[in-house]
Parts: sequence; structure tokens; C-alpha cells
Amino acid sequence: MPERTESESRKLLRRLRDTLATTGGGQDRLDRITHLIADSIGTEVCSIYLFRDAETLELCATEGLKPEAVHKTRMKLGEGLVGRVARTNAAVNTADAPGERGFRYMPETGEEIYSSFLGVPIQRVGEKLGVLVVQSKTARQYSDDEVYALEVVAMVLAEMTELGAFTSDEDGMRALHRQPVLLRGGTGQEGAAEGHVWLHEPRVVVTNPVADDPLTEIDRIREAVGQLRVSVDDLLSAESLDKDQKQVLEAYRMFANSRGWLRRMEEDIQSGLSAEAAVEKEQSAARARMEQVPDAYLRERLNDLDDLSNRLLRILTGQGQDTGAEMPENPVLVARNIGPAELLEYGRKLRGVVLEEGSVGSHAAIVARALAIPLVINATRITSEALNGDHIMVDGDQGIVHLRPEDAVANAFRDKIAMQAEAQTRYASLRDLPATATCGTTIALHMNAGLMADLPSLAGSGAEGVGLFRTELQFLIRNKMPRRAELATLYARVMDAAKGKRVAFRTLDIGSDKVLPYMKPNDEPNPAMGWRAIRVGLDKPGVLRMQVQALLRAANGRPLTVMFPFITELGEFQQARSHVLREIHREKSLGHKMPESVEIGAMLETPSLAYAPKAFFELTDFVSIGGNDLKQFFFAADRENERVRRRYDTLNLSFLSFLEHIITRCAEFDTPLSFCGEDAGRPIEALALAALGLRSLSMRPASVGPVKALLRRVNLQEARAVIEGARDRGEESARPALMEWLSRQQG
Repeated sequence: MPERTESESRKLLRRLRDTLATTGGGQDRLDRITHLIADSIGTEVCSIYLFRDAETLELCATEGLKPEAVHKTRMKLGEGLVGRVARTNAAVNTADAPGERGFRYMPETGEEIYSSFLGVPIQRVGEKLGVLVVQSKTARQYSDDEVYALEVVAMVLAEMTELGAFTSDEDGMRALHRQPVLLRGGTGQEGAAEGHVWLHEPRVVVTNPVADDPLTEIDRIREAVGQLRVSVDDLLSAESLDKDQKQVLEAYRMFANSRGWLRRMEEDIQSGLSAEAAVEKEQSAARARMEQVPDAYLRERLNDLDDLSNRLLRILTGQGQDTGAEMPENPVLVARNIGPAELLEYGRKLRGVVLEEGSVGSHAAIVARALAIPLVINATRITSEALNGDHIMVDGDQGIVHLRPEDAVANAFRDKIAMQAEAQTRYASLRDLPATATCGTTIALHMNAGLMADLPSLAGSGAEGVGLFRTELQFLIRNKMPRRAELATLYARVMDAAKGKRVAFRTLDIGSDKVLPYMKPNDEPNPAMGWRAIRVGLDKPGVLRMQVQALLRAANGRPLTVMFPFITELGEFQQARSHVLREIHREKSLGHKMPESVEIGAMLETPSLAYAPKAFFELTDFVSIGGNDLKQFFFAADRENERVRRRYDTLNLSFLSFLEHIITRCAEFDTPLSFCGEDAGRPIEALALAALGLRSLSMRPASVGPVKALLRRVNLQEARAVIEGARDRGEESARPALMEWLSRQQG
């Protein structure tokens, strides 16, 4: 870049900084800034549009357009050229604005006499804040230097917007991170919680976007990049790294040593930005590119650059992960994403968790369910909106987050929590009573678990045992394969805590969305239908045998129940069962104490197993329907895909008819059958399952009370008749008929 342009950029930024430093309200600052930019760049018009909400831009200040249009002119994201800049996060530079695609004429502004248009996004690390626009009567294309200069100014405006420099009570322009925000995401774990935000990765705050001495700032950025390179090299030298971890760090090293990355930041500094602001400008540009890249691999590499930029900012600012802030009372964890081990470190002190990414089957979701804390996933913008200590309310049932809620919202939410607490008190009175319907049929209710922390819930929930103990969590939270002795000790503690109640241990269920940190992930087009669960166990029998040995030793004379996940055909079950029988023979020959009895069962999670030959039903000791996966494969609807998974109802009569087929086949061979999954813990769904003939349901501990309460006041034979009636009438789902019948029961 020519020295003249650099000097002009620095001169403009110094004038901008001086303007921002003067006293006055937010609107006064904005007005002076638009005048300053128009004067410095030599254009008739300069306008600043800021987001009023996530979808609406508002003209907040202008030099050259009609003053009465300020705070009156608004447009939607993507509407007009200004909306296009905001939506694409890219500059629009045209000599003929009225002839440009998507141009929107706004007569109230008087802009019809201006031909040329240059708009650049005001953004901060992926957070869209607004659009900066200059316009001229003369039809001309703005030069690359002019575009760059305006982008640099927009970067400073973004930082100052973040710091609340333009707030103005009289015009309703409230400071960022002050107004109430409603965020809609997905349900990772049900429940409701109120508390205060605790950021897993605190935001880096840049308070000095403009610098006077570029040489000093360039020295700072070079020194910080040098420290960053050394830290990445140190990480790479660790002996404990596996191949995949090394590949990630090699990508980090490639970016850290990129001359282009450092050169661009140095050019930004030459234009007048501080070292910190230059890093954020490049980080924002990388985020904008990320949104446009369709290739998943390239997006992941840009994510690497994003993470590396955060590391560099922490070196420059000294704002490390530990900011010295104290965890607030009733903390609600907010993060972009989080691993299972990190979440477990926080443990039960958390009231809830909100993630910007995540999925219903993610490791974090599994741990949140085990800890029984509400989890909302895919809450877009939560990490950029929330600050440590912010008041937050998490509705895991609806997948909704209220950040800094108004009093009316907070009071309504507290009423919901109070009603849930009152209901739990009511359910506690049923704890020691059986789930016996009015027709005399009793349903066995069990709980799902995956951690030792779950086991205290066994007595308090009123569950009769553990219908599913997920053994993979102990593998997921470690950086290396656990030892047999460690697993045997853990499984023994689980049995001790169960105090004689049945615990069904599911063997390692990995693959698909559950990849071990020390296991090479497979590049599969559809992991949910790929190399996972028992398929991994049979192909790598050493791990399966080690786990079975640990279970046999943990039993130490007590009854043992083992079940295999994702069995799809008789042959798989026969192979898996033979491994258990061989290990029983081996342990006996070694003189170890044998379990009092061993049950070997299978999880039915694919439609194929429902049509297995009779030999399967005669051979297996029990069958457990894995409702989550079975519904996914029955409807061909990926349960990780929010766009389709909610479209399919468990009470769809086609699905209920299929479940009846499974119930009939198991009854034919006297094979014990249970249903395990989220639907077992939803009272209406549990009622339908029991009405069809299922006599054992397994669910999260908090669901046992609500399900038991409903089952104890209904007649299952009448409920079945309601389902049959809906089927005879050709209805798609039994839900409306069951809901109407239940409302009459209550009346």
C-alpha cells in the first residue's frame, strides 16, 4: 500500500479517535463521525446503519441524507444494497447504485441524486453490528485504497460499538449486552433453570483499537506471533499426541507461520490500527470467508485460524483463560462447544448449559443428561451476546434461552419452575408405589445412567433398576484407553450403589456421533449407518473382551446383565455372545469368582432385527428397543438434523404398528422386552407404549415420577382402544385422540 494512503488512514483514525474521546451523547458522536468520514474521504454522503435487532437495520446517523430519516429508515437483513452488505459480510462497490441488483429506493432519505455507492460491514469476530456507507453524486468506482480505508474505519466503529460508545437513551440505542435477548436453539436435555452466565472461554476485550506508533505495534505483533509459534511447537513436541491431534496442531503451525497472515496484520497496523484490532480485523475477515465456504474441510481449517487468532489476542492483551473472575452464584455455562471431560469438571455445580453448536447425540448432551442439567444446543450468537454474570434463563424443554430477561418474562419463567418443583414434590410421594394402572397392569420403570453421579438418583426417583448403563462415557472422558482394572473398579462401584437392583450394562457404543479422542475418526459419508457400536467391537475384539472381563470381575458373585448395542442380525449377536461365553470360561479357569447369573441381551435399534429368524429370539435373554435410533431409521430422519427430526411423531400409527410387531414376536418366544429412550420418559408416549403391551420402560431419572403419575390414573385397555380407533379412522397419529381422551379423564 502506498505511504500516502497509509498516512491518510492513520490521520483519519486519529481524528476518529479524538472525536470518540470528546464528551457528548451517543447520537452526537455518531453525527460527528459521519461528518468526519465524509470530509476525510471526500464524499457527499456518509451513513451509519446499525442493527436494531438480529433482522433489522436502522439508519442511525448520516451526513448528506435527509436528517429526518435518521431512526426512521429501517430495512430487513438482505434488503437493498445496505441489507446485502450486512447479509453477505462483504463490501458492495458500484458506480451505478440504482442499476445494481437488489437496489431499494428510499424516498424519505433523498438519496436518489447519488449514483455511486460503497458499503462495508461493521462486524466484530463474526458478530454483525451494522453497515458503513459512503455515496457520491458522481458516477465512480471507489478505489481499492478507499475500500480498504473504509474497512479499517468500520473495524474501529465495531470495537467502539462493542464498548457502548454510541448508546443513546433518547433514541433507544441501548448498549450492546444490556438489552434482553431471546435465543432459539434445540433441546439437548430437558428441564428449566435460572442463573447467571459463566463463559467457558471469556471474551477478549480490545479497548485500544487505534494506535499512534505503527512501528511499536508491529514489534508487538511480531513478538506475540513469535510466542504463539513457540507455544504451538511445544504442543507438537508432546509425546502423548496421537496422529489426529498432530494433524490439527500442524494446521495451527502452518497458519502461525503464514507470512501472508502476518503481512496483512502489519498492513492493518500501518493504516492506524492497534495490534489487537489488526488481529480482530483479520479474524472477522476469516469468519466472513467461513460463512461462504461450502467445503467442510476448508471450513474446519478456517476454524483453526479462528482459534489461533484467539490465542494471539490473549497473548497481546494478557487476558488468559483465567481472567480472575469468580464463578457467579447459580452458574449457567455458555460455550461455543465443550468436551465431555471439561463439562464433567464443572459437574453438578452448573444449573444449566447453553452451546452455540452441539447436537442431541453429542458428548456434551450425553453428559448433561447424566448430570440431569438442562441443555440448549445450537443457540446462535450466544457466545457473542452473553457476558459473565448476565442473568439467564434456560428452557431446555422448548430449546429457548432468555438472556437478561425483562421482569414480565422472568416472572412467567419462575412460575414455570415453581410449577415443576411442585409437581416433583407430588411425584416424590409416589416414589415407593408401583406404576400400576387402574386396569391392574403394572409397568416396570427403570432409569438410564452413565456416570457414578447418576446412581444416587436410583433411590430418589423410584426406579426399579438401571435399564441402560452407558459404558462409553468412561472411554470418552479420557485421553487414552482405560485399563481393565479401572473399569472393573468402576463397574463394581455401580453395582454397589445399585444395592441389589438390576443394572443392564451396554457394551461400548462408539462411532457415529461418539468418537473417542484417541481413536482415529473414520471419514464416512453417513456415520450413523457406518462403523459403530457392536461393529467396532466385533472388528476389534480386544476392547470388547477387555470390557467383558472387567464386568465379570466387577460382579464378583452377583448377577450380571450385559447387552450389545446396534445388533442388526442373528450372526452379530451370536458372535458377540460367544465372546462373553469364552471370557466366562477363561475367568473360571483362572479361578476368579463367577457371577451368580449372566443375562446376555441385545438392543433392537434397526428394523432388520425385528424380522430376525426365531433362533435370535430363542437365544437372547432379553431385547431392549433403542427408541432413539429405531425411530431415526424407521422414518429415515437423522436425529441430529433439526430440520427433519421433529417432523416425525413417535405416536405415528405406522410406527406404533411396527412396535406391535416387535412386541408380538418377543411374546411368541417369551423373550423379555423393554423400551429405552427419550420417548419412554414422556408421559403420553409412555402411556401409548404401555397400552401396546410393553411392560418395561427405561428413562432419565427425572421422568420416572411424571410417567408413574400418569400410568397410575389410566386404564391401559381403554387407551389401547383409543389407539385402535384412531387407526380404524385412518388417522396418521394417535396423539390427538389420546390427548382428547386424557382431557375427558381429567374432566
